[in-house]
Amino acid sequence: MTEIKGQPSLIKKWVIAARPWALPASTMPVIFGTSLAVVIGRVRLEPFRFLLALLAMVILHSAANMLSDVFDFRRGLDKEVTPVSGAIVRGWLSDKAVAAGSAALFIIGIAIGLGLVAMTGRVLLIIGGAGLVIGVFYTALKYHALGDLAVFLNFGLLGSLGAWVVQTRTFSCIPVLWTVPMAMLVIAILHANNWRDTVSDAERRVKTFASILGDRGSLVYYGFLLFGSMAIIFGLMLIPRLISPALIPIPFTFGVILLALPRALHLWKRALRRHDPRQPLDFIILDGATAQYNLVFGLLCTAALWLQLILKLM
Repeated sequence: MTEIKGQPSLIKKWVIAARPWALPASTMPVIFGTSLAVVIGRVRLEPFRFLLALLAMVILHSAANMLSDVFDFRRGLDKEVTPVSGAIVRGWLSDKAVAAGSAALFIIGIAIGLGLVAMTGRVLLIIGGAGLVIGVFYTALKYHALGDLAVFLNFGLLGSLGAWVVQTRTFSCIPVLWTVPMAMLVIAILHANNWRDTVSDAERRVKTFASILGDRGSLVYYGFLLFGSMAIIFGLMLIPRLISPALIPIPFTFGVILLALPRALHLWKRALRRHDPRQPLDFIILDGATAQYNLVFGLLCTAALWLQLILKLM
């Protein structure tokens, strides 16, 4: 399809409606959890199951994004267009159309998930069911300051654990603990968004964790999420080695995350200059920039796993 009179094509409108820039937040835990299963769980990679799990996560995350946009628009929260806005506020698609699209994606995602359950067992049904409930009711949770917890679970711990179960068919605490740092950065993405929107949220009586903390508290919280994620990596690397040889520590190869430190410092400087940004959009699109950082961080963590495997084989 071609664009008409400056309007994007219908396909592009629906892509924008799904807000694909946010997808690394949900796909990285699947990639990381799968890598964990192979490197630490020592199972043979099942590529087809991995691709199905990744596809299901992309579809369900897109469905949740679209449903959230519908509710935000109807509540009057989305009024101004930003570079990361969806298609409703831009006037490209109606809220009814996006709601219908969201429902269709939920149905497709559920169908793929049930197929994976048939392949792997009931443990995945529990994990996937919990994730689905959180995804469907995410907007209601967000309006009552529970959005941070929702994304921490859905696009962090549950995503990684589900990917582990898809490959190993067993439950383990490893993908839960080792994914905490990445899950913290997913919270940072949402927090940057809510921090920016505290005034408009307050006008519509929407309570987020950012609005509870206030501007100064939100800055401290953002810094904790940004740098605390690195601190936890090194904690999981050292503390198990000091406590007991029976515990499985994060490999020393995870030291490669220090390569992401300059980018983290750049984000922190943008947050510090929120009232006097160097570029007009620096703070407005801090959530998108944080999502990019989360992707880099997740890729480095995944690379650290495979580097560990290579070193063992040498």
